[in-house]
Amino acid sequence: MLRRADRAAEQAGIDNVRWHHLRAEELPGGLGTSRGVPGNDPLPHPRPPHDEVDALVARYLGPVRRAGRSLLPGGTEGGEEEVMRAAGYRGPRRFEVAGRVVSERTEDEVVSAVFSLSYAAPHLFAERRPEFERDLRALLRTASPTGRFAEGTRAVELVWQP
Repeated sequence: MLRRADRAAEQAGIDNVRWHHLRAEELPGGLGTSRGVPGNDPLPHPRPPHDEVDALVARYLGPVRRAGRSLLPGGTEGGEEEVMRAAGYRGPRRFEVAGRVVSERTEDEVVSAVFSLSYAAPHLFAERRPEFERDLRALLRTASPTGRFAEGTRAVELVWQP
């Protein structure tokens, strides 16, 4: 899968991605998350304007959240652990990657984080993707003219079946 992803990125002209083959226990504690911990504590740069970004996504795609090609009017159902058990797996097991106090991000990293969300994946915007990205970047530059952001990151809980 990593070789295939590397080839696809190369063919698409993408050269700012790194691939890792790790066990869950080996994941670094500094993994970024799509949305940091809210707060008013002083940070070296402004927090990304998550609520405004969500409003911008809704202006382009409508108020009902999406996941891939589906709509989620009631949000995500959950229950993945029950599905695993019903399929005959033992467990699942949990592993927590602790959050960091401050994660600094560039404008490009915030844009990538937005597009990594299932409800804001690039294909959902179709031909309006360049227009959405332009508006997103303008919103981010309004929030931080330097293009730098900071926020406390959440702990990430991984659930897997060994």
